Formats: sequence, structure tokens, C-alpha cells
Amino acid sequence: MAVLLDNIAQIEFDRGKQLPGYQGAYLEKMDRRMDEDGIDLDGEHVTAPTQAQKAQFVAANLAHAIVSDNESQAAAFTTYLAVRLPELKQVKIRREGEDGFAIELDFEEDYIKQQPVQFMPFKS
Repeated sequence: MAVLLDNIAQIEFDRGKQLPGYQGAYLEKMDRRMDEDGIDLDGEHVTAPTQAQKAQFVAANLAHAIVSDNESQAAAFTTYLAVRLPELKQVKIRREGEDGFAIELDFEEDYIKQQPVQFMPFKS
């Protein structure tokens, strides 16, 4: 799974690696907190969020963590989405306006790892 910001990969998550116990416990804590406190989604407080609503909330927080260079939060939110939504292939984040984002959770299109391209200047 990959997280893209403006079509550029920011984070790649390998589901083939075993999740350490402490990370699993952290995901459980995130779920419990959202269940107990509810979440704010699109300007409304949701007291009993569904898994889809939790995913939207986490993805929005992931976008803010990435643009704020908060690597630990970005890693935690990416792990949450990858583990809780095993069919998720890409999180596509696009900046809109000053502080806005458009976020798409893509379950269809496989992520193709981006490869750097080396350019050689023309010699005259």
C-alpha cells in the first residue's frame, strides 16, 4: 500500500512484514479512543463512527501529518489504514487551496513503485 501526496509517493507500507506487538496495541488504543470519544468528520461530531468513517478521519489526519513533517504520526496513521483496511491499495491525497485536501481511498488500482529516472544532459 502507498500514500501519495499530489501524485508523489510519500510512504510505502509493506503488509508482508510482521507488525510488532506494541504497534498492534497502539492501533487498538486508537480504535478504542475513537469509539469512546467519537470523531469530528466534515464539521460534524460522530459519536459512534463506522469503520469507513474512522478511515476517513485517520486519512485526514494522515494528510496533515505528512504536510507537517510529523513522521511518527504519519507512520501510525498509515499503519492503521493498512491494517484495518487490508484491501486498500493507495491513499491519494491532493492539496486543494490553502489548507484543504481531497482524499481518495483507492481499493482498485494497484500501486506501482515509482522509479527515479536519471537524466543525462546533452553534450554539444
